[in-house]
Amino acid sequence: GSWCPAPLCRGRAVPRPPPGPACAAGRPLRWASSFSQPGPTESDPSEGRVFLSESCVKRLLEIAEGSEFLRLQVEGGGCSGFQYKFSLDTVINPDDRQGQRGGARVVVDVDSLAFVKGSMVDFSQELIRSSFQVVSNPQAEKGCSCGTSFSVKF
Repeated sequence: GSWCPAPLCRGRAVPRPPPGPACAAGRPLRWASSFSQPGPTESDPSEGRVFLSESCVKRLLEIAEGSEFLRLQVEGGGCSGFQYKFSLDTVINPDDRQGQRGGARVVVDVDSLAFVKGSMVDFSQELIRSSFQVVSNPQAEKGCSCGTSFSVKF
């Protein structure tokens, strides 16, 4: 579907990243703990680890109300095969993995997590728009100029 490049405000709408090169602001911050893994078997220690930039944490704390968190999903589509989707949510599903840093919470479903583990979520603020975006994704082979679409390494 189409999307509106309206600036991110204290509403529900979280616009997709703007065109242009993605730049990571601030230092990457590691999760206080990696995403919670259910079950007794411990998988690869880097499994489910995502990073948050300082600007992402700061912005999320500004816009999330009550029990809200940032949901990151990977969907089929876009000009490169897959695309990132951000939204504010309050419902944790059984297949969700969650992490938090400094009180800011991000939730990723287990299927999407396979496509974003090891990457960083950043908040980019530009003159005419601002948005959350995924940067430095080691699972992505190449992205497109819009910053929302990517293809996967095989």
